[in-house]
Amino acid sequence: MASVLMIFLDGVGIGSNDAGKNIFIKKKFMFLENVFGATPYLGKEKLIAENKFLFPTDATLGVEGIPQSGTGQTSIYCGVNGAKLIGRHFGPYVHSKLKPVLESQNIFTALINKGMNVLFANAFPQIFFDYINSGKKRLNVTTLMALYSKVKLLDVNDMIAGKGLSSDITNRRWNTKMKYDIPTITPEEAAEKLLNLSSKNHFTLFEYFFTDHLGHGRNKNEFDILLNDLDKFLYKIISELNSDSTLLICSDHGNLENIEIKGHTTNPTLTISAGNGARELKNQINDLSQIKNALLKLF
Repeated sequence: MASVLMIFLDGVGIGSNDAGKNIFIKKKFMFLENVFGATPYLGKEKLIAENKFLFPTDATLGVEGIPQSGTGQTSIYCGVNGAKLIGRHFGPYVHSKLKPVLESQNIFTALINKGMNVLFANAFPQIFFDYINSGKKRLNVTTLMALYSKVKLLDVNDMIAGKGLSSDITNRRWNTKMKYDIPTITPEEAAEKLLNLSSKNHFTLFEYFFTDHLGHGRNKNEFDILLNDLDKFLYKIISELNSDSTLLICSDHGNLENIEIKGHTTNPTLTISAGNGARELKNQINDLSQIKNALLKLF
C-alpha cells in the first residue's frame, strides 16, 4: 500500500550561516549532512539528494508580525491562511474563529472521507486523558484536530504494544518525568517502528514539539539528548524510507534555528520531501497553506 508519512517538527526554521546563532550549523546534524551533504542556511535554502528535496516554506503568510503555532498549524492542516483569516498571527492554541475551520477542513477528516486509513502516531500519558475527561479542551491544533475527526488518541498501552510512539521518541521522559516504568527504546528502534506503522496506513502523522521547547529555552538540561535523539531518528527515517512511500517533514514557524533569542522568528520553515511524490511536494509547497492540498493530491 502506498503511504504518506508526515513528521511535524514544531519551531524549526532555516537560519543564518552562523554557528553562534544557528544550532543546525553548529551541530552538523546527520539527517542534513549525511543525506544532503550540507546544512541549509539563508542564502542556500534549497538542497537536493537522490529523490530527496530540502526547501524553505514561508510561514509569514503575508501577514505582519511573528508567526505562531495556532495559525501556522491550522494553515498546514486545513489548507487555509489562518493568519489572514483572523488578521494576525495567533498561538499557541487555536483561535476561536478558526475552530470551525479546523473541525470541517482538517486533513484527517478529508482523508477519512476518501476512505483512507489515518494514524496519529503519538501516544499520550494518562495525565493527558485525565485532562480531557475533566472537560477541559485547551488543546494544541493537532490533538484538537484528532478529536474533531475522531482519530484515535493512543495511550501507554498502545505504545507498549508497538502501535504508537512517545512524543520524546525513546520513552525516556515518560519514566523520568511522569514516573512510568516502561522499556526505553533507541531512536533507531523508534524510527523502525514508525516506518512499520506508516506502511500499514495511508497517512501517518507524528508530531515532535521539543524543538520549539528548546528554542524557547526550556529543557536546557536535556538540550543535547533531545536533539541527538531527534537527529538519529530522522536520519534513520529518511535513509530507510520505502521507495513506494512518501515522507514530508515540515514545521509551523522558525525558532530553534536562532538560539540567541527565545522567541519565534520570521525565517522560512525547514521542509523536506522524500520518496514517491517528493518532487511534486517540493514543486507545490511555497507557504504553509499549500501543504494540505499538496498532500491530498498524492492520493
